[in-house]
Formats: sequence, structure tokens, C-alpha cells
Amino acid sequence: MHAHSHTHDQHDEHGSGRHAHHTHHGHDHHGHSHAPPDDRRILFLALALTLGFAGVEAVAGLVSGSLALLGDAGHMVTDSMALALAAFAAVIARRPPTQRLSYGFNRAEAVAGLTNGLFMMALIGWLLWQSVHRLLAPVAVSGDTVTVVALVGLVINLVVAWLLSRGEQNLNTRGALLHVMGDLLGSVAALASGLVITYTGWTPIDPLLTMLIAGLILGSTLNLLRSAVRTLMEGVPPGISLPDVGRRLAREPGVLAVHDLHIWSLDSKRVALSAHVVLRKLDTWPTLLGRLQNVLEEEFSIGHATLQPELVPDVPVAITARAAHPPAQVAPPNAD
Repeated sequence: MHAHSHTHDQHDEHGSGRHAHHTHHGHDHHGHSHAPPDDRRILFLALALTLGFAGVEAVAGLVSGSLALLGDAGHMVTDSMALALAAFAAVIARRPPTQRLSYGFNRAEAVAGLTNGLFMMALIGWLLWQSVHRLLAPVAVSGDTVTVVALVGLVINLVVAWLLSRGEQNLNTRGALLHVMGDLLGSVAALASGLVITYTGWTPIDPLLTMLIAGLILGSTLNLLRSAVRTLMEGVPPGISLPDVGRRLAREPGVLAVHDLHIWSLDSKRVALSAHVVLRKLDTWPTLLGRLQNVLEEEFSIGHATLQPELVPDVPVAITARAAHPPAQVAPPNAD
């Protein structure tokens, strides 16, 4: 496997003659790579299965009077929208960068993940409201119909979940899989509801299990929303400490300090970094740049870095090998 690093030099906007170095790592090429199946094809197939059964389940829910089936049908319709968004995002994300969108369209997956999460929150609210209403005003439920339809739905959801788990794991497919796992839990709840009603006639089990499933889905939905919002807000990815990265770079021989350090996610797989690196001698930069690239790639898995060298008189700052100061505490250099 061959990893290619590309470095581009450009003069800074102040015309100082220093160079900012923009690096990419991790473009791997191998003739026999075992990549995951194309997530676009998987998402479209999952969409067809989910949308098709949602119609069947909605009719069965109306006929049987089961809130669990109706809730699962509504969930599957929402899933169909989620899968459609995910499939659309998977197509868009593969478009090449443009002059206006220089990073490309990879964040389409974060937008789809955010949209899916918001749909899930709305669905959870509706299921909880309906469950309370059913507890206060119970209705007759056909246990046999619920059991048969829920069993078929369980099989279909298992197939769809298996398909999605084989695809490329990113925010996009995670959002789609989250919806399907919610469907899977909904099918289990509906099946349990149907069996209890068939053999005991106790109808409150239907809304009670629906509330339980809504609560289980809520935790995963909040995690998805946090991940999507962090990416869109260009937050530091989980598992990476900005002060730790700054101190590690500052400990490299030849580096006096690091400032204006920023780390963010380009998408669920790529992390980017930019920083100003303070040097005593500019002629050491070419060798030092290579070492800093290796540190970022090997120790922090950061393969997209823009590093700006600066000489001592220009240092305003900030992160040294001994301490890291938040941007709000950065003070200008002493006049004397």
C-alpha cells in the first residue's frame, strides 16, 4: 500500500515571504483492497424494503387497532425518508470539489445525519403522546394480526440492518442504521404486544412497550445529533485533545511555540488541522515540516494539515511544550 503526501507552498497574505504548507496524507492505492460494499446501492435497496413494508404495516395497524404497529409503520415511513436522504447524501458526497466548495461535498453526510436525528426526535414525541393517550383511553387490539405482521417486519428489519452494517460506516450510514435499529426494536415490541394480547387480553401492554422503545431510541438519536452538530460546527473530534496536540508539536526539536491551532472534522473519517509554528531559523523548516507531518499522522491520525512557519520576532503567543493557553488568554508580545 502506497501513501502519497502532497505539499503545496503559498505566500501568506502579508507578503512576508514565509510559506504555509498544506499537506494531505492517507491517499491509499492498492489493487486488491477489500473495500466495503457501495453504500449507495445498499441504501437504495434498504429504502425499497423499508418503504414497501411500511405500507403493509400501516394498513395492518389500522385494521388491528395496534398503536405499536402504527408507531412502527410511522417509524418505517420516517426511516424511508431517512434512507432516501442518506442515499442522496452518499451520491452527493462523491462529487469532486468545486471552486466554491473546495473541500467537496463530504459534509452532506453530516447534514443528512442531523436531519435524520431531528425526524427521530419528532417521531419519539409523537409515540410518547399517543402512548399516554392510549393508556388513558384503551382501545381493542387484534393480537393475532399484530403478531403475524410484527414477525414479518422483524425479519425485514433484520435483513435491512444486516445490509447497512456491511456498508461503509460514516455519519450517513450510522443515521440510516439507527433508524432501522429503531424499527427492529419496534417490531420486537409489536411482536411482544401481539403475543401478550393474544394470550392474556391485556391491551395496556401495547402503549407501554411503545413508550419503552421510544426511550431506547432517544439515547442513540441524541448521540447521532451530537456527532452531526460537532462536525457542522467544526468542533474538535472526540478522542483528540487540542492542548495535547499543541504541546506535542511544541516539544518537537526546533519548534519554539505553536499558536492559532485549530482542529476540526471534514467528515466522519477525515480530520483537519491548521497552526502557526514558531521557529528560530526558517532554513530548518523543510526538515521540521516532515517530522511534524509524521507526528500528526502517526500519533493523532490527522492527515490534512496546514502549517504556517513564523520567525521569533513575529510570535504573538500561545502553546509551548510546557503549557497551553486558550485563545482568550493569548496576550501580545511584550514591547520591551
